[in-house]
Amino acid sequence: MTTSPTHPADERTTVLDLRYVTCAYQPEKPAVQHVSITAQEGEIICLLGPSGCGKTTTLRAIAGFEKVTAGEIYLNEELVSSPNTHVPTERRRVGMVFQDYALFPHLRVYGNVSFGLQTWSKVTRVERTKTMLELVGLTGFEHRYPHELSGGQQQRVALARALAPNPVILLLDEPFSNLDPDMTIKMRKELYRLLRQTNTTAVLVTHDHQEAFAMADRVAVLQNGILVQYDSPEAIYHLPTTQFVAEFVGKADFIPGIVTEGRVETEIGDFPNQPHYQGNPKVFVMIRPDDVKITPSPSGHARIINRQFRGSQHLYTVQLASGHIVHSVQPSDHAHPIDMAVSLEVIATHTVLFEHPVELTS
Repeated sequence: MTTSPTHPADERTTVLDLRYVTCAYQPEKPAVQHVSITAQEGEIICLLGPSGCGKTTTLRAIAGFEKVTAGEIYLNEELVSSPNTHVPTERRRVGMVFQDYALFPHLRVYGNVSFGLQTWSKVTRVERTKTMLELVGLTGFEHRYPHELSGGQQQRVALARALAPNPVILLLDEPFSNLDPDMTIKMRKELYRLLRQTNTTAVLVTHDHQEAFAMADRVAVLQNGILVQYDSPEAIYHLPTTQFVAEFVGKADFIPGIVTEGRVETEIGDFPNQPHYQGNPKVFVMIRPDDVKITPSPSGHARIINRQFRGSQHLYTVQLASGHIVHSVQPSDHAHPIDMAVSLEVIATHTVLFEHPVELTS
């Protein structure tokens, strides 16, 4: 596992510690099983995976909305969940931002942000609310109701409300799902700035790998309730530990190869063997579209069978002489025609091997 280079792990405290956590709505069918995750102070981690993989259940267990049937959850080294222990949500000091923001429609912006500060003195409550409104850029909006705000402004109110009581950890359940694409990109940047500025430890749930890569120091990929990889975004993309991870976080092709004498021989060239690889010599090599460069060549043994325009890039589907398919992204300043013969050059920074056959898709 890797950590953020700007916050060495040995200089920070462990804010969140999940140890082999299992949650089950039905005893014979756990929603999550044996999940172990840690988060250091100021770290942003992301729970990533498809619908039904257990990421929201994991988040709810951290918040105290779900009880664990096995394992333990610690917040600031305090045991808050186990089969025999369950600290109520209101005593965990967690901040929560829901998909629909869950603002109180009868309260104005000021009332929403200050809602969790009722036990504070009036002077401190007023000062904290003012500070949070300044932090999220909503000074002057104190007297508006939620329905009078844009989606982005509503999200800022939800963030300010969650952060106002100074929580131990901030939990975000797909907070950008109700925003349009342009606003999503803007709010990602705003949220990232806010979390870094306040040194807030956060757990973000999403099914969007681009969102995870843009926000997280570390990404936890879940599949069918199982944690399959927990690592930096770069490692998740370049060094996936399973074929599921490889395909979920970006386009991936798998080319048959043979491991021999320290290298992997494939139809499109040789690759260095993985260090210490001792498995089956018959493997599949993972290749990303950005690893493949195509060049027009009348004598080339591959040909373009499809092209998708993606703004600054074209995504080419290339069929090899064997019939196997690879993809290549190239600048869109020039478009190669369909059925053109090409030669391939693979410039991969890592060799990733899988032993089991995969379904090759176009």
